[in-house]
Amino acid sequence: MQEIETIEELYQVLAQGRGLNGYAVQGLDLSQAERILMESEVRGSYFLGCRISSRLEQSLEARGASVFPFIEGLIFNPFRPFLYSAAELYDRFNLEDPQSYDDCLDAKILAHFREVGGACTRGLINSLAQRLHDHSIGNAMDEFLENIVGPGKPRRGIVAIMGGHEMRRGAADYFSVALMSWRLTQLGYLMVSGGGPGAMEATHVGAWFADRSLDELESAVSYLSQAPDYKHELWLSLAFKVMQDYPAPESNLYYSLGVPTWLYGHEPPTPFASHIAKYFANSLREDGLVTIATSGIIYAPGSAGTIQEIFQDLTQNHYLTTGMASPMVFFGREYWTKTKPVYPFVKQLSANKLYDKVLTISDDVDEIVQYIQEHPPIVAPVAQ
Repeated sequence: MQEIETIEELYQVLAQGRGLNGYAVQGLDLSQAERILMESEVRGSYFLGCRISSRLEQSLEARGASVFPFIEGLIFNPFRPFLYSAAELYDRFNLEDPQSYDDCLDAKILAHFREVGGACTRGLINSLAQRLHDHSIGNAMDEFLENIVGPGKPRRGIVAIMGGHEMRRGAADYFSVALMSWRLTQLGYLMVSGGGPGAMEATHVGAWFADRSLDELESAVSYLSQAPDYKHELWLSLAFKVMQDYPAPESNLYYSLGVPTWLYGHEPPTPFASHIAKYFANSLREDGLVTIATSGIIYAPGSAGTIQEIFQDLTQNHYLTTGMASPMVFFGREYWTKTKPVYPFVKQLSANKLYDKVLTISDDVDEIVQYIQEHPPIVAPVAQ
């Protein structure tokens, strides 16, 4: 099944004269294309959440197309074909007026999500729309990664950094995370995170500055620290001010992927992520996040959420459910052996397992970056 995600793509396919058999047209306004669609071969095609007239809908179905209708009355598009961007989620944000966030798409979707019950969504249509939306986001994320990661493509692999949302911008760990991401991005990795504040934001700040100097990165982090955490009124404003002062380059070097959720809507998504896969269902979001990071996950200090992600990753590595063992790198010896003593337990579980060969702990940024480079994922042996 091939996907059509823009009107231009639709016209290009129709111009070939072969019809739409085997195509899925996703989330488009087809009002301007009604005449040509009335005259085209559509048997075996799918129209997912498109805006179409009743006349065209009836015609398409009568001629063998499957139509999944547009759902009226929603703030979000359940069939969206693309990932989000900061410009879309923060469409009405004015950095001079922090309260303008309330007028942004992100805030409106969050308000709707909470209004219909949040994690315990009420109503069949509401829950269906959220599931369709998350499926569309997952599909868009897969397409993005397929186009950018792999042999002959811009990125050599995917590395995630997990860590606490409360990590303050002025903290040493925050800069260390940004520095790791800065270096790994320069080395050709696509950096991903949970897409929120704290350690997650630091991941994307590092990627954003990958084509700039270390002095510029240090200066930006110092400026950001004036609003040290996401509860500060100017947290978002200072982020956009830094992005304004250090605009994205024309190349895709600064690309990074944030994967946040409206379940934790009190944590605003970091605008430093060039691409944002925002979900309603946190379970889908977290499992997807640890699954795509096949070149390794770095665990910065964090609490319950980070520890949950550690054990999701551990389970995948332990049972080799993805067909490989991916690096697990713990950043902070004292933290992960004393404060939150997770590492000794993970190390014990790894005995005689494939992932023991890609498991380490360190306090040193250079050492971690080198470890990621020297330890690619290990493909699981084929069972005889």
